[in-house]
Amino acid sequence: MRHERYDCSRGCPVEAALELFGGKWKGIALYHLLDGTKRFNELKRKVGNVTQRMLTKQLRELEEDGLISRLVYAEVPPKVEYRLTEKGKSLRPILLALEKWGTRYALPQAPAKVKSA
Repeated sequence: MRHERYDCSRGCPVEAALELFGGKWKGIALYHLLDGTKRFNELKRKVGNVTQRMLTKQLRELEEDGLISRLVYAEVPPKVEYRLTEKGKSLRPILLALEKWGTRYALPQAPAKVKSA
């Protein structure tokens, strides 16, 4: 694991958790893996405007931290699949809560229609 156990103030567990999946593309990748196993290119399409290099880097970090697993098939071209580990699956309620919160507070809301009298 890349991170040592935090031994500090009350806020550190939140900081430690955000450090694990707080990269720009990590949370989005984890969110899309909630639906099940994805091949690299499928995940890249779902994540959006990310370079292959950056997505690979962030997926490797998620793998190092035990949140996802990577399976490489001995084929040409290589077939690589990613899936959530049990530890990664434990993020489901957090990711779904972030989705709900983002829908309510972070996305631009359409202005309320005013009824004419």
